[in-house]
Amino acid sequence: MRDQTVGEYLHDLAERVPAPGGGAVAALHAAQAAALLAMVARYSDGPDHAEHAETIEAVVTEADEARATALRLAEEDAAAFTAVTDAYRLPKDSDEEKARRSAAIAAALIGAAAPPAALIALGDRLAGLAETLLPIGNRNVITDVAAAADAVRAAVTTARLNVVINLTGIKDERERARLTERAGLTDDLADRAERVSAAVLQEIGE
Repeated sequence: MRDQTVGEYLHDLAERVPAPGGGAVAALHAAQAAALLAMVARYSDGPDHAEHAETIEAVVTEADEARATALRLAEEDAAAFTAVTDAYRLPKDSDEEKARRSAAIAAALIGAAAPPAALIALGDRLAGLAETLLPIGNRNVITDVAAAADAVRAAVTTARLNVVINLTGIKDERERARLTERAGLTDDLADRAERVSAAVLQEIGE
């Protein structure tokens, strides 16, 4: 996916195929957020921002790492969802086949919930980077911090949908509890992202 053109990716997204889908979209929202934050940090590296040089350098490093992680999660999500559709296609003529199919579906659903759950955790890191840049970033590109925050919000709320839809078929109580807890972080993350956007809007509106 990372080597496709934008047009090729959107073509695949529009096709009647199992993946890419909403999970990949969520991950690419996060990747774009990370890229925007890295860009703002790089524009904030210079004599005028010398007092924050160490912080800015750390933001660049973490944002670049987060972008790579988000792209990996996009690809893992596509592979995991394909595994779910493959599991549902398994034969179910005999009791043994039914049992094998049920076990494969259960495992695939847990696997499919893993990338969006990880993406919510990544969203926490990205929201933190946006909060860090908000007061110290180059004011000429401060709107890109808001754009990144909005992309984080889109990433985590979309990821939550993909966690929740897979929960419906997961019977393992420990996995259900873990994934439910992770999905429960989303509202707070979305609120944090919204506060960053609101602060930027207030600043540029003055």
